[in-house]
Amino acid sequence: MRILVVTATDMEIAPFAATLSDSSRHSVDALTTGVGMVATAARCSRALAQARYDLALNFGVCGSFDSALGPGTVVHVVADRLAELGAEDGDAFLTIQQLHLLEDDAFPFRGGQLVNVSPPTNATLDGLPAVSGITVNTVHGDDRSIALVTRRFNPQVESMEGAAFMYACLVDEVPFAQVRAVSNVVERRNRAAWNMSGAIHALGAAALDILDHA
Repeated sequence: MRILVVTATDMEIAPFAATLSDSSRHSVDALTTGVGMVATAARCSRALAQARYDLALNFGVCGSFDSALGPGTVVHVVADRLAELGAEDGDAFLTIQQLHLLEDDAFPFRGGQLVNVSPPTNATLDGLPAVSGITVNTVHGDDRSIALVTRRFNPQVESMEGAAFMYACLVDEVPFAQVRAVSNVVERRNRAAWNMSGAIHALGAAALDILDHA
């Protein structure tokens, strides 16, 4: 099986990156895209156009809106949304679908979201919490904006790359999974409360298990 492993930064996959060359069961290519949805979309699209993969895996960290998903929790993001794609109308926000510039179910969207309707069969993935997320250019760190996005979309997690990865895989018809570890609660920016090292450690362990079961 040929697998593409996608991450925004080398740091996020550091705990298991050294083991990729030791894999005897699969051919694994690692792609570090850089931070943000633009870099992720561009580099994923190029990689998927240059080679045919049996599976694409996005590993990264995320912030959590859900109190049940504390730092160190590893999740499988099965639905993601481009939360800022739309227009402001006073205090209201109109999605690109509400602006009638895109239908709710226009490919690759389903109900205005990017949805992984056929995740790969994988025992480790099956054991992870399946969550919905948003992808943003500006991570939330203000009480008012957090309340607004929660009311609009009720997300469980947020990242800066996930939806871009999913979009590229859906367009290219490559089986995929977006897996993230929670590094922090989404709140007013408070680095002292983050657990980046714990999240990366948990993500690395989950990533190894996913590859072992692929």
